[in-house]
Amino acid sequence: MAKIVLTRVDSRLIHGQVVTKWLQQSGADEIFVVSDELEKDEFLQSIYVMAAPPGVEVKIYGIESAQKYWTEDAVNSNAKVLFLVPDLPTLKAMVNAGVIENDIQIGGLGGGAERKNVLKNINLSENDVSVLNDFLAKNLNVFFQAIPEDNPMPIEKLIEKYNSL
Repeated sequence: MAKIVLTRVDSRLIHGQVVTKWLQQSGADEIFVVSDELEKDEFLQSIYVMAAPPGVEVKIYGIESAQKYWTEDAVNSNAKVLFLVPDLPTLKAMVNAGVIENDIQIGGLGGGAERKNVLKNINLSENDVSVLNDFLAKNLNVFFQAIPEDNPMPIEKLIEKYNSL
């Protein structure tokens, strides 16, 4: 059975930091990306696949096909997986499907309308805070950590900051 060694929320998905630091630190030999948008865009998929180092397989699925993969095909794999999603609603679907049951690392959430900056790479919306509170209610360990050298920060601190803005 494929084993998820790191679950990371990062709006940039596969980028230098993920490739140079998190793959090595986690010991992953496969990157599994869940994004409905990316699943439909073969050109962008090819760019993300090229961004991975040699010997690291990249799999890209939408939410529905990712759920199917983890219930049917992951049992035939011995991969150590770095599980990447671009946003919290996507992750929530994976948690609700029972795919993600372990620690959740928040690495980067981009800005935009109705989003408040709570830390250097973290911008939260009201919906994000609701999703994070749902995770905490399920006793999932959710934390912010941009790079391996940083100490993990409990997500509760970022929720408090959001509520104070």
